[in-house]
Amino acid sequence: MHKLIRGTGTAIVTPFLANGEIDYEATRRLLDYQIAGGVEMIVPLGSTGENPTVTSQERSKFLRFVIEYVAGRALIVAGTGTNDTRSSIAFTREAMDIGADAGLVVTPYYNKPTPNGLFEHFKAVADVGLPVVLYNVPGRTGLNMNAETTLRCAEIPNVVAIKEASADLSQCMEIISNAPRGFRLLSGEDNLTVPLIALGAKGVISVTSNVVPNEFSRMVRFALDGQFQEAKAIHFELLNLMKVMFVESNPGPVKSALAMMGIIGENYRLPLVPIKEESRTKVRDVLLQLEAVVVEEMEEGN
Repeated sequence: MHKLIRGTGTAIVTPFLANGEIDYEATRRLLDYQIAGGVEMIVPLGSTGENPTVTSQERSKFLRFVIEYVAGRALIVAGTGTNDTRSSIAFTREAMDIGADAGLVVTPYYNKPTPNGLFEHFKAVADVGLPVVLYNVPGRTGLNMNAETTLRCAEIPNVVAIKEASADLSQCMEIISNAPRGFRLLSGEDNLTVPLIALGAKGVISVTSNVVPNEFSRMVRFALDGQFQEAKAIHFELLNLMKVMFVESNPGPVKSALAMMGIIGENYRLPLVPIKEESRTKVRDVLLQLEAVVVEEMEEGN
């Protein structure tokens, strides 16, 4: 599995209808767009997918739908982590039974576990048997899993990779340079993807690739193939888009962009709300600047 955890993974949004229910027609459009765009991994039910507000019953149905619809055309890395080890185990076991290829397991938020607590948490989840991608995102959890703890967890059987969203290049380099054979680092920061691949990362789990899967995955493949001039050109072409995707809390801007493109409706579940008009204007302006790229990608998706 560690060899397959490579390239671009799109942390897909969860499309909702105006009444708050999951929009499966929009999910089909989004998945078609991602597959046509050439991404290697689909990552449902992460923080971009508003997973805290998706019920257990909805998680099962949505994940089954995604797995069956993708039908092996991309790897499915399901968000299964919570701040409760028992729930994380249950969600990971269910994802394995449904047919996910791996689980994305976030460091427990709010509890503030110690390094030993993190190790025991990930070991318990990995014991389920599904390959585990660790997820370090201090901006959401209030806790940074340092390189020493990550490398200790990397020795756990079935732990195959980490999505590193600390934005700490020194920490990332320490993980990459000391990781056991087969353990991979994926960028969790879109705008650091090319620099991190240059340092030895094997890909990214991205928000921006929801909007431009073709161009983003081309950039990643160029970088992984050592064609950094080509990768750099696309990086700078997409840089403003990468930035504006975080002008407000994710997934507000990316849902706004996808709605402007006609792929989904711009609907959220509280406590998330639509982005401010000022932010919407910024998103629209960047999409207009990238109009040729976006239109071409959408046509390829159709």
